[in-house]
Amino acid sequence: MEYLKEIGVLDLGFVRLVEFMGGDPAVVQAARVSYGGTLKDPERDKKLLFYLMANRHETPFEHSVFKFHIKCPIFVARQWFRHRISSYNEISGRYTKMKEEFCLPEKLRTQKTRNYKYDEIDPEKNEKLKSGIRQFYDTAYSLYQELLDEGVAREHARIVLPLSLYTQFYWTINARSLLNFLSLRLDEHAQYEIRQYAVAINEIFQEKMPWTHEAFIKFMVNGESWVEE
Repeated sequence: MEYLKEIGVLDLGFVRLVEFMGGDPAVVQAARVSYGGTLKDPERDKKLLFYLMANRHETPFEHSVFKFHIKCPIFVARQWFRHRISSYNEISGRYTKMKEEFCLPEKLRTQKTRNYKYDEIDPEKNEKLKSGIRQFYDTAYSLYQELLDEGVAREHARIVLPLSLYTQFYWTINARSLLNFLSLRLDEHAQYEIRQYAVAINEIFQEKMPWTHEAFIKFMVNGESWVEE
């Protein structure tokens, strides 16, 4: 299957854009229908889109839609699925044998402090702890395979697999809801791993909807106010 764009994330993950509908013109078109109008010239269309974003007139942005194929660790997916105004279909461990694919961070970090800053684990200790994690992954997957070989149902055998296991899902979301996802998951307070996925999605979003992305940064991220020219 051909994808419109694919970006690798973390050690084994990815973000793939499967389908895209709409774009900046669809936002303007949806907004102007209120007055029986349609698209005009690019300068006036972009100005209207910026006005919509600045003044939180957001329903027109629902007329642009992204469909993604995501591969991420389960612990990332569980944060992701809290964004409910979208559609998900995930691979099922009841019906499919899960692959031996686990997320192993390059650098482990300490529990964050009150100012939301992390410290890195000492390099020597980091490698020792990562070695222990690798061994645990090997043991967990070997037990999973043993349970399957003994005839245990996949839905039971999977209970021994850790949250670091990679899962995959399709995610369909309109631009308005995607802006909410990006505003929360690009924030420095978001967990590092899901933030890396947000960075990849933001790159795709900027490519497909450059006016909307520019307005998003200007008014929602930087908090600028609308100034009539």
